Amino acid sequence: MAKKLFIPGPVEVHQDVLNAMSVPMMGHRSADYAALHQRVTDKLKKVLYTEGRVFLSTSSAFGVMEGAVRNLVQKRCVNFCNGAFSDKWHDVTKRCGIEADAVHAEWGKPILPEMVDEALKTGKYDAMTIVHNETSTGTMSPLEEIAEVMKEYPDISFIVDTVSSMSGAKVEVDILGLDVCVASVQKAFGLPPGLAVFTVSEKALEKAKSTPNRGYYFDFLEFAKNDEKHNTPSTPCISQIHALGVQLDRILKEGIEERFARHAKMAEKTREWILSKGFELFAPEGYRSNTLTSGKNSKDADLEGLKKKLSERGYVFDNGYGKIKNKTFRIAHMADIMPEDLDDLFKVIESIWAEN
Repeated sequence: MAKKLFIPGPVEVHQDVLNAMSVPMMGHRSADYAALHQRVTDKLKKVLYTEGRVFLSTSSAFGVMEGAVRNLVQKRCVNFCNGAFSDKWHDVTKRCGIEADAVHAEWGKPILPEMVDEALKTGKYDAMTIVHNETSTGTMSPLEEIAEVMKEYPDISFIVDTVSSMSGAKVEVDILGLDVCVASVQKAFGLPPGLAVFTVSEKALEKAKSTPNRGYYFDFLEFAKNDEKHNTPSTPCISQIHALGVQLDRILKEGIEERFARHAKMAEKTREWILSKGFELFAPEGYRSNTLTSGKNSKDADLEGLKKKLSERGYVFDNGYGKIKNKTFRIAHMADIMPEDLDDLFKVIESIWAEN
């Protein structure tokens, strides 16, 4: 039985997008592929608010996240951590043999601009990483305010994970001055997993030229060189890129601002429902994600049991992640999910609770 996904990735995929993955194959070094690649990256520039380069990587976003620290850390990196995925980025940085420090906020709390300034003014770092929308906790850090701080440190590479926010919340890459902005497609973009999209500033590309041991697969200079030919360093996932082109057409037809507004509306609807059932919200007001909502299990509900019963009825529900599993729960409302889909989920949950 096909199940309706309300987890923060993979998400529901529209049938038109799935159909696009079945088109006949083409040579990845052909003129036809170059034309497809250019069409897709040109549309991505509109969604990412950039005039710069947009690269396609046949990988998860974490591949590019590892690549970012390998390309851009020459001295020492500071990883801002407030959840499972930002914690993991610090671990990845260290595993690459890179000198790095973690600056922690409590899970569920945002990274604030004063935290960034306090770390960077030490002069110890030439790069920083931050997760815009921490998927494990449903917490969105104030990227615009942090970008203002970063203007005071132009020599420090500004590396941002927008994995679960890009295309569901506005991220203006050029205005914010991001050196690297990376996203996965299996979240707010609404595609099957297997493809990452990312931007790299010209300043970052210039810095990468003097960084040793960049590797090959995620060498930003290789991406830039191949981008000149509208291609990728290694064989791309062509079917996924066809699908991304179709989904970008759907996104642009809906309207980018309208898409953001829909996500904000669904976030507010979900928050109101959670509060109406006597639970609390995990992230503080003003720092709550618009693509997924994390509730605090303040009623000590049987979330494992709820997850099982929802699965039996055809719904996939998330009972928290990592060390806050069953202490929290997450409801995703991103990509092509609509407000009426949330109404259906809420009714089914209420019917399960009414049986007990």
